[in-house]
Amino acid sequence: QVQMVESGGGLVQAGGSLRLSCAANGRTLSRYAMGWFRQAPGLEREFVATITWTGGYTNYADSVKGRFTISRDNPKNTVYLQMNSLKPEDAAVYYCAAGRRATSGSSSYDYWGQGTQVTVSS
Repeated sequence: QVQMVESGGGLVQAGGSLRLSCAANGRTLSRYAMGWFRQAPGLEREFVATITWTGGYTNYADSVKGRFTISRDNPKNTVYLQMNSLKPEDAAVYYCAAGRRATSGSSSYDYWGQGTQVTVSS
């Protein structure tokens, strides 16, 4: 079982930056593809970014391309989401997920964290 804990969320002004972290307990993340998803109130959970276990491939939702960067540090068992130029529409609960394939589909991921809240003020 992989238990993951997100951190780094908070309140930021539009145009600001945050870095989310996702740390794993119980099992190494190094062999898993990792993804970030988000869910705003009243909306479905949506894909944000993904990275392969080697870090050699990344993919992003169109809405965050050029602003967000996913990365991982396998020795530290941690995955990051650097978010720059934040917009009010980026406000959501952000979840990290570990799975078999680095895809945009939530069904590819087997383990999920509890989420961290990101609030962006205009």
